[in-house]
Amino acid sequence: MGCLVMKAGILGYSEGNGHPFSFSAIINGYEPEEFVNAGWKVILDYLEKQPRDAFDFHDVEVSHAWTQDVNLTNRLCAASKIPNAVEEFTDMIGKVDLVFIARDDYHSHFPMAKPFLEHGTPVFVDKPLTLDEDELKYFEKYLNNGLLMSTSGMRYAKELDSIRNSNAELGELKLIEGVILNSLEKYGIHLLDAINGLGFKKVKSIIRLPSSFESYSIEIENDIRFNLSCLGSVNKTLHLSFYGTKNHFHYDLYDNFTAFKRTIGEMIDMVKNKTPVISPDETINNMNLIRRAKLLNPMEIINFN
Repeated sequence: MGCLVMKAGILGYSEGNGHPFSFSAIINGYEPEEFVNAGWKVILDYLEKQPRDAFDFHDVEVSHAWTQDVNLTNRLCAASKIPNAVEEFTDMIGKVDLVFIARDDYHSHFPMAKPFLEHGTPVFVDKPLTLDEDELKYFEKYLNNGLLMSTSGMRYAKELDSIRNSNAELGELKLIEGVILNSLEKYGIHLLDAINGLGFKKVKSIIRLPSSFESYSIEIENDIRFNLSCLGSVNKTLHLSFYGTKNHFHYDLYDNFTAFKRTIGEMIDMVKNKTPVISPDETINNMNLIRRAKLLNPMEIINFN
């Protein structure tokens, strides 16, 4: 595509998920007053903490937007400087170079992604991609050929850069503790993708633990134990702790701006290079893990080959 500016479409919205607003603003910039009018001051607060030169995606712009509510679409366009609101999301086909399906209700992903994928338009899908086995099989070829990407931004969390780059101070890793709000089905992917981003990719087994909330113990490669607690309806909680032979480190994953910006950058690289930026097996394995694990009774175990 040379030096031309790529045109992106944004598709939303799901209840409580501001990703259409945050992704668009990180790419296009934003209008503060319109963000307040749209009801997303919480996103505006972290956008305004960023220096102006942090909004530096000069090779892409969000040119089209769609949500299921016309008034919401108009507020999104005003807040994130998007010039074109469309009546049907398929109206974008042929007018954009890539699309972001920025809603986290996975039941909506397949019907929204399918027309674009079959047209050859690269698609980013918010997490989780799908927990439907047949839909996942459909998506597999597009994951493999670099037309489809789906991940949590926590894969690229800035807070984890120190341990991502070197574990010398940690020593041999023995245990990871992860704690999140909501359920495994809705938010488990955040921490699964986060540890994937650190190089821990192979799950050997998962067991559900008896608890008043969803609690799982996952054995990953090199005999490392990953305990994942999903606390349900609590205040914002996205936490990882790492315990090694030399030290232990604790991280709250709250820098959404950097996580989203890095995610968008990886998507743009995939579009330019036409190759996956995440191993398709990681996405497929995580979807299968969540789909199967959420059905476990306490002390039931799944072993993986």
